[in-house]
Amino acid sequence: MQKILVANRGEIALRVMRSAREMGIKTVAVYSAADRNALHVRYADEAVYIGEAPSNQSYLVGEKIIDACKVTGAEAIHPGYGFLSENAAFARAVREAGLTLIGPSPEAMEVMGNKLSAKAAALKYNIPMVPGTEEAITDIAEAKQRATEVGFPILIKAAAGGGGKGMRIVNNADVFEEQMNLAVSEATSAFGDGSVFIERYVSSPRHIEIQVMGDTHGNIVYLFERDCSVQRRHQKVVEEAPSAILTPAIREEMGRCAVNVARSVNYTGAGTVEFIMDEQLNFYFLEMNTRLQVEHPVTELITGIDLVKEQINVARGEALSFTQEDLKISGHAMELRVYAEDPGNNFLPGTGTLQVYETPKGPGVRVDDCYEQGMEIPIYYDPMIAKLITYGKDREEAITRMVRAIDEYRITGIPTTLAFGKFVMQHEAFTSGNFDTHFVEKHFTPELLQNDNEEEALIAALIMDKLMQAPVANISQTAVAPVSNWVKNRRN
Repeated sequence: MQKILVANRGEIALRVMRSAREMGIKTVAVYSAADRNALHVRYADEAVYIGEAPSNQSYLVGEKIIDACKVTGAEAIHPGYGFLSENAAFARAVREAGLTLIGPSPEAMEVMGNKLSAKAAALKYNIPMVPGTEEAITDIAEAKQRATEVGFPILIKAAAGGGGKGMRIVNNADVFEEQMNLAVSEATSAFGDGSVFIERYVSSPRHIEIQVMGDTHGNIVYLFERDCSVQRRHQKVVEEAPSAILTPAIREEMGRCAVNVARSVNYTGAGTVEFIMDEQLNFYFLEMNTRLQVEHPVTELITGIDLVKEQINVARGEALSFTQEDLKISGHAMELRVYAEDPGNNFLPGTGTLQVYETPKGPGVRVDDCYEQGMEIPIYYDPMIAKLITYGKDREEAITRMVRAIDEYRITGIPTTLAFGKFVMQHEAFTSGNFDTHFVEKHFTPELLQNDNEEEALIAALIMDKLMQAPVANISQTAVAPVSNWVKNRRN
């Protein structure tokens, strides 16, 4: 494997290429019309244009990806996450073309790509499940009866896909029919599959996931957990490793279950087994993501393992470079997804030019991004600008470094989730570890950030007023000091 094509864009494409370069492997980028000047295109050894900006004309067209391999001589494809990363048909086409997909088999993707078949596979190993149905239900009367047996409130979920689409919370039987029709309609629209099933609704859940890695020699290990409970619209914004609430015994049991889920489909490469945890710390299997996760850096920091390098080595046919006994948790890591979104307006995505773009630096700070000052945030793709990751000897230091890094991160021209991330890091519910997936609904209102913005604007105005009044020679000593003291007092 001398040359890898990265079938993705943005920060994940650049992140994969960097590990490949360290391994002496050449890389090929693919790009759409919107990404002609993107950093991943400039970083790669070669780049191939694959179509217009919309992803269904470029990054989602598997034939173009495979053709790009043939043109450049790339022997393998790393799909990153999103786009074609969990597409079993694409994985099969890659194999039939005589190429290597750096990921699991298409058969494993097919089983774990449907929540019902994933549950059936996991049940062979007696993995804990949320009480509910184990098959798709289409008959509304039967579904209503089963929901009554499970006990309200219940959750109607789409069997295919994720991200909260095709999901409805139903508190009582009176609205069940309406909510089921909506769930089926949304699932059909989003995934082309209207299959739904029913689970008991866990009212205050934590979202805990376990990183697993398997090779072709029968070795499967778990690399501990990530807590991904701070979410908006059922999608993650803040992740950390390890979790603030797991005991060593629960961690070991969850890890064992995750390994068995992976073993049920002879899993190879990097994958994530997701669980939901209730207030009594009971955990239940949700699904398996058959790819590298967005939040993989926090696992890398606490284990010292480069997950991309391990993926590549496994795809080469090598055994894992470590055993379960070798793995230890060292320190604590936090990740904030820096989205081009406006938290003050229901996290509405934004586009525009990065007028100012300066990343934080210093001890324990990592930024995975693919942008420079002056670049445009396109409208066609996920609005994530970067992943801001901090590491410390313990959770408190990781949080402190995250707050410092957010303060140093300068982005203007578009709205971002930076201020929201700082709000999370400083909120008592988060610092105490006493939070769940409803953190945003319970603790956050747009006014909280608006007040911060107004204060910053007032600070800037006061500084400018002082600067205008002071002699140039005395600006630093005479003009700024009183305002700086005022700022300190306000923040204290």
